Amino acid sequence: MAALFVEFSLLLLIVIAFSVVMRLLKQPLIIGYILAGILISPAFLNLSQSQESLRLFSEMGVAVLLFIVGLNLSPSIIKDVGKVAVITGLGQMLFTFIIGYVLMKFLGFSTLFALYIAAALTMSSTIVIMKLLSDKGELDTLHGRISIGFLLVQDLAAVALMIVVSSMGKEGASSVLLNTVIEGFGLILLVMFLSYAFMPSIAKKAASSQELLLLFSLTWCFALASLFYLAGFSLEIGSLLAGISLATSNYRHEVSARLRSLRDFFIVMFFILLGSHMAFEHVMANFSIILLLSALVLIGNPLIMLVIMRCLGYSTQTAFLTGLAVAQVSEFSFILVALGVQVGHVSSDASSMIALVGIITLATSTYLIQYSHQLYESLSKFLAVFNRIGKSKVQDSAIGKKPHDILLFGCNRIGFELLNSLSKMKKRFLVVDYNPDTIKRLQQMGVECMYGDAQDTETLEEINIAKARMVVSTVSDTSTNLLLISKIRGKSRDALILVVSNHLHDSLKLYEAGASYVIMPHSIAGTHTSLMIKEFAFNINKFLREKATHLSYLHSRNNAAHESAGHA
Repeated sequence: MAALFVEFSLLLLIVIAFSVVMRLLKQPLIIGYILAGILISPAFLNLSQSQESLRLFSEMGVAVLLFIVGLNLSPSIIKDVGKVAVITGLGQMLFTFIIGYVLMKFLGFSTLFALYIAAALTMSSTIVIMKLLSDKGELDTLHGRISIGFLLVQDLAAVALMIVVSSMGKEGASSVLLNTVIEGFGLILLVMFLSYAFMPSIAKKAASSQELLLLFSLTWCFALASLFYLAGFSLEIGSLLAGISLATSNYRHEVSARLRSLRDFFIVMFFILLGSHMAFEHVMANFSIILLLSALVLIGNPLIMLVIMRCLGYSTQTAFLTGLAVAQVSEFSFILVALGVQVGHVSSDASSMIALVGIITLATSTYLIQYSHQLYESLSKFLAVFNRIGKSKVQDSAIGKKPHDILLFGCNRIGFELLNSLSKMKKRFLVVDYNPDTIKRLQQMGVECMYGDAQDTETLEEINIAKARMVVSTVSDTSTNLLLISKIRGKSRDALILVVSNHLHDSLKLYEAGASYVIMPHSIAGTHTSLMIKEFAFNINKFLREKATHLSYLHSRNNAAHESAGHA
């Protein structure tokens, strides 16, 4: 036992060393975990003597990971993410799967091996992409919203794939027994019944104590995982369904938050185990094929997404930025292939191949997304050929050709507050927003508006931004506002440009670029509160009058929102 403790301590030291390097290189930590596993493998230091303990921690990590994924896969998710997410998510998976399968068969691999590799290439990493988009502040952009939407759809598709794989015997893909399928559906129905009949009340009682809620969640996760394992399925499917059964619970966010640290620790073991089992003889013998598969993911997947989104009417820029979100393989890719190895469909060579493809694509796509806008500007001349595909949604005959005096980009929160003032100016103004629900609401209010993205140069040319006398951007993304300022200042030095920023250094950049005024919401809120304290001091009646005024305003906004939703 002491030897095992020492071994794990040394292993964690190696992991933290690789993690620090990955952080300095601005790479996903997953790459560091796999590299640590490679270093401790028999091919190098041969430090991993306790494979069974490592495997146990690995399975626990995967179980907790999939349980958390399940918590975020509520039954209404397809409706929430919208049609475009379903079409792009499943469309890209289908075309990548066909190309990958044909390529692997052409290269002489067996049917099952080709099927698993092709399926693994179709999925992209929701965790990595959400982290990268969040770091760039692009989660609320048009391409960010679409990316998260189709990644969630792909997660659902991955769940379906894993259910199919776990129901197969070791004889092959054609040996899905009827009684196994029936038993599987029976277990799923049982979980659904328990989740609707008993889980809400049990979760409510467990939530009386945060420690009890955490213990209950882990117990439910491992209990269902064990149940499905004993029934002949995989632990992963039981963990996923355990999470999905609690997806409608009011406490899912708290459970998810409390389990993340536990997930992050145990999932490290999965990727270490993956790296330690990498067969280098097979990898070196097929290195050219691995590079070809990596190119398919890094170049082919974004091109497939680009074509699909252009056919749906999105601009080339939005389609290109969205396409970069599929330029890597997913955690599900590793888990799916590992599951195939476990049930005997493929050899561990498949895991080695996907692990190296994962390292290459995750590392490269990180930089692609980090410098996505600069990359688009560099490739825009070559990407112009895709403008011939489909018709852009930004066209709107109601806009007309006459330039607008005022342009407002973004009409959520700050933008909505400005509508009343803009209407009183008696000048022709146009609202541009990428949210279809916001556009519907504005149309019901009789406000002239159009669907479009402030980052899209096609949109800016369509509305003739250089002719506007005032441009207001409530989009907080600095790169978007810098683009707007550049487009306007290139044609006009007198136009008023008001933009939003949440950070001091970004505000200075915007002023240097030519902004007339930078709106800093946090600073304004702090100034307003400071003035109230200075004027009211300890006079509670003045604060209560201010509260009454604020409440009246909030109720009017809330009623307006409900009326708008009712007419939608």
